[in-house]
Amino acid sequence: MSSPWEPASIVSREEVLKLHHEVAARPSFPTRIYEDVFRIQALEMDWDIGVTIYEPQGLANIPTGPDGKKVGIFLLHGGVSDYKSVERVAQTLAEKFGIKVASMTFPGRFYLLDPSRDWPGDVENPDGTARTPVWTKETQIARDQYEIVQDTSKRESYGTLISLSAKKGTEFYHRMAAWPVAFEAAMKETARRHLPEGQFSIYIHGHSTGGPFAFMAAQRIPNIFGIIGYGTSPFGYMYTEVTRDSWQFPFNWLRLRTWRDTARYLYEGMKDKGIGLPMLMELTLERWETGKKRPNFKAEDFVHKNSTNSLTAAARVSAARLKMSDRETQALVQQYLGYTRELSGPAVKPVPPFLSLHGINDDTVTLGRCERSLSLFSKLNPAPKVRCVSIGAGVHTWSYTETELTQGVAPAVAKIWYEAIMNGFYMV
Repeated sequence: MSSPWEPASIVSREEVLKLHHEVAARPSFPTRIYEDVFRIQALEMDWDIGVTIYEPQGLANIPTGPDGKKVGIFLLHGGVSDYKSVERVAQTLAEKFGIKVASMTFPGRFYLLDPSRDWPGDVENPDGTARTPVWTKETQIARDQYEIVQDTSKRESYGTLISLSAKKGTEFYHRMAAWPVAFEAAMKETARRHLPEGQFSIYIHGHSTGGPFAFMAAQRIPNIFGIIGYGTSPFGYMYTEVTRDSWQFPFNWLRLRTWRDTARYLYEGMKDKGIGLPMLMELTLERWETGKKRPNFKAEDFVHKNSTNSLTAAARVSAARLKMSDRETQALVQQYLGYTRELSGPAVKPVPPFLSLHGINDDTVTLGRCERSLSLFSKLNPAPKVRCVSIGAGVHTWSYTETELTQGVAPAVAKIWYEAIMNGFYMV
């Protein structure tokens, strides 16, 4: 019997280029791309969820994995963006490999008010207003529902952090308390609608901040078979263990992402190229003109970075709004805290295998962080198979391209994911 497929621990730049060209040379499947916008209810609130589907027009072309089920991929984007940030890899998977892809945008980030799904204007405005989530098509967060907070505690790495502090008792405040439950419900409904159990085995990817939510879903959705990573953070508690970086902001702070974050990610790809500060500043502002069309706000730090005090407070605020009993309140608190770590117990689905790829110039979710997390994964019962792989190109963001890599690392990463799935890496 042959040994199970294993990835190389290092994929050189030359190999990345080779994979890039191999994928380009593959025949393309005619592809259908469409949206599914649906409404769910969580904690007695409505939430509109946007999912973009990429699939071959001939559904018979969807490959069957080693377990006899169709291969489906569930994509979650990262902390700054929406489905458009992972569009390149979604299209590659559908067009070149025939895989059906469901790309879910985080609650509140799918711009329901324009068919382009591009957010208008800027994140911060001269009149003191700022961009806020669109949790339903009817929801509007007015200026009197928040205060603007500036924080310089992490300025060395992030610049000045700007957050919107939702005022107690407002719609904004209660949405900020309830969104984690909506996120869980949205992932379950997306899988049910588009990658149903019995037909599909799902391989889920969460980029960066999306990673902890991919891990959350992996034990809560029965037919998730594996976790496919690129710049993927693990469980929230593992993040703080590995980085020693604690983010204990109040749950009602919505962090804005600005040109500062564009500068941070752009610097990853430019730091060794001898480019001067004036050019780097120009490139940052040029990219921000495009980047500001994405949501650029973030509530999800509290799960991503294991902010247990904030999650406990959010659960208690939601419980009070719903007039829950003490027992119900404590159960909701435990539900929130469970979002940052693995589920355990005799009847619980184990954490599935995790293939974690890392761009060589990714300074955010690094190969070293993955390697430091291995000891934490080994303590799980049962311990999942985890592999950390260095990719000889790429930065943290999917959108970064180079002259030789006109589609960035998306084709190479998609090919490695495909080989892992089809060659039995996830069969345990």
